[in-house]
This record gives sequence, C-alpha cells and structure tokens, in this order.
Amino acid sequence: MKKIVLVSCASKKRNHRAKARDLYTSPLFVGNLRFAESLKPDSIFILSAKYGLLELDAEIEPYDLTLNHMSPALLRAWAGRVTDQLRRKADLLHDHFVFLAGDKYRKHLL
Repeated sequence: MKKIVLVSCASKKRNHRAKARDLYTSPLFVGNLRFAESLKPDSIFILSAKYGLLELDAEIEPYDLTLNHMSPALLRAWAGRVTDQLRRKADLLHDHFVFLAGDKYRKHLL
C-alpha cells in the first residue's frame, strides 16, 4: 500500500511555462505542497482544473480555468478523467490517499 497526496491547484500562477510544482504561487498551495512533502508520501500529485492529474515536475503552461464555475456534469467528467489518470499511477482500492483539496476537488473523486 502506497501513500499518495493529492494537492489542489490554485488560481494564482506564474505567467510563463513552468514545472507544475513551481507554476502555482498562492500561499495556500505553497503551504499545502510543503505539508504534503513533510508527510513523506510515495507520490504527490496536483489536481488541476485544466490538466487533471499532474506530476510535480510536469512542465505546463499557465491557464485560467477553475472547478468553481463548472456545471455538475463537467465536474463529473473532470473527476472521471482524473480517476482514469490515477488508475494508471496507483491502486485505487488499496493505496492510501490524502487530499489537500477543497470539496469541489474531492466530491466526485471519493
């Protein structure tokens, strides 16, 4: 069984391409990532409104998209995509998941 931490993205971002861990600059994201690392998990992923499941070192472009304005149908579709991505990285039935994310990010993933 692995420990996997899922951290939600943030609206405050750099204005240029960067590694996912460096793109998001809000104090909440930075603090959550620091806390996630202190847990010494097997993996940490970012839950991105645009990209779905992100590895910390994935290089991505900045974007302006949030789950806050998505319809329930779009939220379910986003969660389905993230679940498919997670299935390739983790054992959904046996691994231990720690969410550092709000309700919109967790609701359809649980």
